[in-house]
Amino acid sequence: MNDRFIKIGEASKLLGVNPQTLRRWEDGGFIQPAKRTPKGTRLYSVQELLGAKDIQYPTIAYARVSSRDQKEDLERQLAVLEAYCNKNGWDTIVIKDLGSGINYNKKGLLELLEIIVFGRAARIVLTHKDRLLRFGAEIIFRICEMKGIEVVIINKGEQPSFEEELTQDVMEIMTVFCAKLYGSRSHKSKKLAEAIQEIVGDEYASVQMELSSEARETEAGIKQ
Repeated sequence: MNDRFIKIGEASKLLGVNPQTLRRWEDGGFIQPAKRTPKGTRLYSVQELLGAKDIQYPTIAYARVSSRDQKEDLERQLAVLEAYCNKNGWDTIVIKDLGSGINYNKKGLLELLEIIVFGRAARIVLTHKDRLLRFGAEIIFRICEMKGIEVVIINKGEQPSFEEELTQDVMEIMTVFCAKLYGSRSHKSKKLAEAIQEIVGDEYASVQMELSSEARETEAGIKQ
């Protein structure tokens, strides 16, 4: 049977992933285009792609920070993920994301969800659970289980208290809310956003001081 060659868009649909994922697989050495046109356009062999549906899918390491000024935190996440995956001998592809943990429309997250839904990963590796999402991560983990995808959380650590989780959630929500107000052209909206940020910031600092005081009292009680 004569082979047929297709471009990356059609090839990604055949495999059930987006073109960006197929490019990542190429960089990781999992799937390579059969040839390229003189202008550099990737052409994939249909026969090879159909056979590739039985390949050993890579490990996906997912790292996320909320803002661009957290570059150092992102680099630390990537270093931990790389070291952990290398130690276990996993062929790994990294997806980096930028955005709030309550933003469900991030580019990297959408790519990761597509990979999970089509079962195109051996496992998902995170440094912490909240690097995926602040809310709803358990649903995604359940889908991974249904698709036979292992979920590895490197640093489980101690669970934060109810007050700490609530404070973090409120701050996340208010940050998004204020960002939307700042995006408005209305001068009144921007003034409102600044006022909300000032109030929330003061309340956040107050709650943190109370939590620290409670922690010190608890520690002192334990020592006694």
